[in-house]
Amino acid sequence: MRTLRVLVVEDDPVAARAHTSYVQRVAGFEVAATVQTSADALRALQREDVDLVLLDMNLPDRHGLEVVRAMRAAGHTADVIAVTSARELEVVRSAVSLGVVQYVLKPFVFAGLRDRLTAYLEYAAASAGELDTQADVDRMLGTLRHEPAEDLPKGLSRELLDRVTATLRAADSGMTAAELGVALSVSRVTARRYAEHLAGRRLATRGTRPTRAGRPEVEYRWRA
Repeated sequence: MRTLRVLVVEDDPVAARAHTSYVQRVAGFEVAATVQTSADALRALQREDVDLVLLDMNLPDRHGLEVVRAMRAAGHTADVIAVTSARELEVVRSAVSLGVVQYVLKPFVFAGLRDRLTAYLEYAAASAGELDTQADVDRMLGTLRHEPAEDLPKGLSRELLDRVTATLRAADSGMTAAELGVALSVSRVTARRYAEHLAGRRLATRGTRPTRAGRPEVEYRWRA
């Protein structure tokens, strides 16, 4: 699955830098542009390939809900994650009715946004395939529900897990534990533990690769 491009829309310069930095730290995402007004946001959508908009609701020239309406009227299909201090029920319900996929309250720390971006990444992967059964639909929609960050098995670190995830996502074909180890400068055993963890969560698949020695090797592939 390709890297998803994010448009960060935030009028506060300090918050804009922070949100941009947060997005850049999450595997599978890159920042397409960072802007401070709705007018600049709509212009950026015209010139940039954008998959997701991280949108402040209280912009100086237009409310975020109006920005979403303008996006849809102009034919922009990028999903939207609302980032706001607005807690009014009416605003939240209006955001949901317009198709906003996540609603993140300010202030928040990196982990809070990371978890929601990770959930969106799973949603994007699930929605790219065929939905054959009710279970497929439920699973796709369920990925958007924010849950606390998983407790990793003992000995696994979040930082290395993100690196393994990014490496598998970027690979054009499956990778063995040995190849992952070389790419990440870790041992084959360590790489296998992380790859098996992703496979256990159904984020990666296991396959086999024939070898000259006759015994096939296990290879891992990001679940696109």
